[in-house]
Amino acid sequence: MVHFTAEEKAAIASFWAKVNVEVAGGEILGRLLVVYPWTQRFFDNFGNLSSETAIMGNPKVKAHGKKVMTSFGNAIKHMDDLKATFSQLSELHCDKLHVDPENFKLLGNMILIVLATQFGREFTPQMQAAWQKLTTAVANALAYKYH
Repeated sequence: MVHFTAEEKAAIASFWAKVNVEVAGGEILGRLLVVYPWTQRFFDNFGNLSSETAIMGNPKVKAHGKKVMTSFGNAIKHMDDLKATFSQLSELHCDKLHVDPENFKLLGNMILIVLATQFGREFTPQMQAAWQKLTTAVANALAYKYH
């Protein structure tokens, strides 16, 4: 189990309050699909994913990205019990969707990149370290049912 300090929890929560989930979510999922095109196979019902422009402008990508980041917001509320928080999503992604758990780490990387891009200097190395810890812990929680 990952332990978050009170300072890390406070920093993550205050930063999260500034994140526009809709905008960030669409960009995060869009980047995942562009940078790692093999992940597109899980979204074959999303329509046109033939180019970066098509992906980044796709309303289904944006909507699902918002859903993903809204769910990620639960991690911030439940940092002390991520396995339980994500147990149903872990089961869904493992048993029904058969998503490679490595993709959760890739998604975490996209979250960090988008936050750094959107917030620039405000996303300090110390803030990045806290968010890296969180995205890794969430990826592990989502991969829990695979073990």
